Order: sequence, then structure tokens, then C-alpha cells
Amino acid sequence: MAQGENSLSHPASRRSFIKGLAAAGAGLTALPRWSFAEDSAAANANAAIDWKQFAGQTIALSGAIHPWSNAIAPLLPEFTILTGINVTVDFQLETTYLGALPIRLARGSSTPDVFMFTTYGQGISNGWLEPLNGYYSMKSLTDPAWYDESDLLKTARAFPLWSDGERYAVPITSEAMTLFINRDALAARDQPVPQTFDELLVTAKAVKTNAMSGIAMRAQAGGNSSPPAMGFVFSYGGAMVEHNRVAFASPEAIAAVEIYGQLLSQAGPAGVGSYEWYHVLDDFLQGRTAMAIDSSNFATDISNPAKGRVAKQAGFATFPHLAGRGPVPFMSHWQACINSKSRNKRAAFLFLLWATSKATSLQTAAAGLATTRVSAWSSEGFKKAFGPQAAEAALTNLQNADVDRAKAILFHPQSRPILDAFMIGVNEVVNGAKSAKDAMTGAAERANAAIRG
Repeated sequence: MAQGENSLSHPASRRSFIKGLAAAGAGLTALPRWSFAEDSAAANANAAIDWKQFAGQTIALSGAIHPWSNAIAPLLPEFTILTGINVTVDFQLETTYLGALPIRLARGSSTPDVFMFTTYGQGISNGWLEPLNGYYSMKSLTDPAWYDESDLLKTARAFPLWSDGERYAVPITSEAMTLFINRDALAARDQPVPQTFDELLVTAKAVKTNAMSGIAMRAQAGGNSSPPAMGFVFSYGGAMVEHNRVAFASPEAIAAVEIYGQLLSQAGPAGVGSYEWYHVLDDFLQGRTAMAIDSSNFATDISNPAKGRVAKQAGFATFPHLAGRGPVPFMSHWQACINSKSRNKRAAFLFLLWATSKATSLQTAAAGLATTRVSAWSSEGFKKAFGPQAAEAALTNLQNADVDRAKAILFHPQSRPILDAFMIGVNEVVNGAKSAKDAMTGAAERANAAIRG
């Protein structure tokens, strides 16, 4: 990606980017100017917290191999120096981790103490997650002025709230589905950056060649592949869950899945029915696809010449929309939770505060992590590592997202079987096995049966 270029779909200057940050979170008039480790230590020293109160304890941290785990791991020695708390880590491939963690929690294990988590509703309904509001109110643990929740993005403030106002998690990353463009591939066919879904289909078909697909997106028949397709459903006016019933057999959702299938069957790569996020990313990195839609967090890899071949010609744009409607990309925040069976809950909470503080977030942002902090998003370190155009596109997509529709499915106690059923249906459409109407009707029936138990 060429540094400093404006957004492909929403031309904007640095001034408009800062304006967007203010709309997404808090004012930027008092942004910190610390310089990483030394200044982080100084900032933490200013907190009205006894950092050494749990010195000698050890907490176990588990998670997926992910930009957050990659960014936080090198900083763990700083946390130990600050607090005297040792941290052991266990980071696994995402699919392995997400499959193994619920089994471990269901057995009542006291470890891990802290873990990355996505199936919020399942964790709360099963009593796996420690309620956190009480910890935030403890003066010995929290300094509200130092932590400054007003600096969090609006979506990050809203995301962890359960229906009763309790919080069971702390958001650690921010991401939204984003359109990635190989500018050279589009220019070779004189194609503009698509704005609508119809334009996306036209462009994808026009730029497809024997050596390059027009577009790549996830289509594997499993819930982990659902985020891009859910953005299509939301943007068509549909929902995944409404009133504790699956809603993706609606006319809106069927139309969304139909064009998703058309895009991948007519302009996608060979074997796209087996594609997960890493296939999509690899195809784009290696110049095997002209466009892709997936997580905004891919930007750090895409913009890194050492990771692929497209850094100079890569561009980032807002999620497409249906003519006459605004785009509603799927968004999410990876969250970190405390094990309700942990023997080190207060030490674990202290870790979460440190890991998501302003000072730590500035450091992880400089490594390219899309954190939850306005101050980190606006920092020069983040824009250099992530790319200013990618940051602007990601922020726009976060602003356009519907937190409530995302939470309705992500926080549902049966989110996993619902998402699995949905993607089995999407996969059937992509592979041409069924029409969108038949596939989504059958998928909704299976998912509603799972809800009924």
C-alpha cells in the first residue's frame, strides 16, 4: 500500500480522519505523547493503584495465535516488573484454541486465569466468566481517571455490556470487515473501486483471469467463516437472530447470500468452498486475487513487503453497500475474560487493566494492533504500522457497523450451532448445491432446532 494515500472509497484528509476518531470515541485534545516502554512505566506509576499487591502470584494466559497475542507477548516482562506477577502463556492456532477452550472450562478447570474469548453468551450462561463490574468499582484495583474509559471507541464501550449492564469481558482488539483492493489488477481492466454489491460483482468478473480470481472470501462450512457473509446479510437489511429466533431465512438474508454465492462461484478462486480466513489472506498477499473482503486486521500483513507481493499496490476501502442503503459490515472485538474458577482473579483483573491501558495500547498499536483506544488509533506509531489508508477504512467500517446486530448473534448461548448452520447453507450456495432460498430455509430450520434443544 502506498503510504499517505487517501481512502479509496471515501477521500479524506488527515483532518477528516481525526474527526472520525472523535466521533468514534473521545476528544483528541489531550492525546498522550509518551514514548513506549520508558513512558509507559511513568504513566503506570501515576496510577493510584498498588501494582505490587499481588507480587509472587502467577496467572495463566491463553489465547489464539493472533495479532493481539503477537503484540502483547513481548510486553509481558514489563508487566512482571511492574507488578511482580508472573504470566505463563499458551497460544494456539485459532481453530484449535476455540475448540479446546470450552471443553476445558466446562470441566471446571481453574486455569487459564485469563483467556481470549468470542462465544460470550455461551460463557455467561454456563457460568464460566467472572462478572467484572465489582472489580471496576474496587479502589484498590482501579483508578478510573488513569484508565479513562472515555478514550475507548464507542463500539468497545458498548460491546461487553450484557443485558443487565454487567460486564464479563474486556475488549482487546477492534476489527470490521474491509474491502482489500489490488489497484494494479483493477487498473489493468480500467475498473473503479466498487461501491455497491452489484458493482462488486461486475468488477470481480471483469478482473478475473486464469491466474487471478476476481474476489476471495471465506466459504468453509463452519461458523468461523461467517463474518464476511454476515456483513452481507446486515447490509441487505437482514439479521442473524431476532427475538431468540434465527432470522437468516428472511428475504433480505436470502438475497444477501445469493449475491455472496454469485461472487464466489462466478469470480472466486478454485476450491473456494474450503476457504477460511488464512486462505483469503494468502491469496491476496501473493497476488492470486484482485479483491478480498475480510478482517481489517489483515492490514499489517498486507502492507508488509516481507509478507507478500502486493504491499505497493494494495488499497483498503469501505465495505460495499446495497443501492439505497448504507453499508453495515460485521464488526467485532476480541475480548479477554477471567475464569470464574480462577484462584487469582484480582491479579488477573490487574493484568486486563494493564493490557488495555492507554500506555500499553500505544505500544501494541505501534506493532500494528488495532486496539480499542482512540489515542492509540490516532498515534503515529499505529498509522505507520497499520497504514493511514487502512486505518481510515477500518475506522469507517467500525463506525458503519451495527453493534446490536453483531452482539445478538455473538452473545447468543447457541451462537456456535447457529453460525455453523448458517455457513453450511452459504457453502451450499457457493458450491451450487442449492439455491439461496432452499439453503437458508434449511439452515434456519436446523439452527432453530438447536435453539430449542
